[in-house]
Amino acid sequence: MKTAQKLVAIGGGDLRTHGTVEIDARIVALTGKIRPRALFVPTASGDAEEYIEAFKACYGQHLGCDTDTLRLTHNPPTFDKIAATILNANLIYVGGGNTYRMMRVWRRLKLDTLLAEAAARGTVLSGLSAGAVCWFRYGHSDSRAATGNPEWSYIRVSGLGFINATYCPHYHAEKRESSFAEMIATRGGIGIACDDNAALEVVGDRYRVLTATPSAKAYKLFKRAGSVVITELPHGRDYASLDSLLSRKLAHD
Repeated sequence: MKTAQKLVAIGGGDLRTHGTVEIDARIVALTGKIRPRALFVPTASGDAEEYIEAFKACYGQHLGCDTDTLRLTHNPPTFDKIAATILNANLIYVGGGNTYRMMRVWRRLKLDTLLAEAAARGTVLSGLSAGAVCWFRYGHSDSRAATGNPEWSYIRVSGLGFINATYCPHYHAEKRESSFAEMIATRGGIGIACDDNAALEVVGDRYRVLTATPSAKAYKLFKRAGSVVITELPHGRDYASLDSLLSRKLAHD
């Protein structure tokens, strides 16, 4: 299984209003750079210009990064240009949107291999919603909503697999609780769910939960004896073992 040395996966929030800025500041700090090179990848939103401007305002003007954007939806750059852009970044932030569409574009352009190289180099990998799902083996995705079918349902989308779990963003805000529990009951594995303004931070073989608001939480789900166990993950300054997070055990087991 591929691994990421530094990763922050945010469940949701509003970049335009700096709603996750405490988490964003931690992402910047993880680079260890005074003025890091921050790359925004807005593929999931179709490279929406308003989103790009919001990233520049938050990570550039507010947090002091040198920002760049990798546009891939229309007339993408050559592979060599894409590679140079990704491997030059100190942190990569992936925006929200349609996860399924984004992963198809990435695999067609071979971004999966480039991002694996960036992960191995210690580049900070981060993002929100679809931009959080992508780093995991699977994600709980609303990508079918884009079809306009009123009977759409959530689907499991394959991500890059840097973390061997299934990730669910917007856990309470979009009332995904029962759907995600059903997915874990049916498909198995470890589920990680984050509320808006909550994030999972992974550094090497350790993890912790970050929050930007007091009510934001993160959860672990897994199947045991035919039932899905749901447990709230503690948040704070202390790190815990990533292996324990990815095992079918509770903290007191």
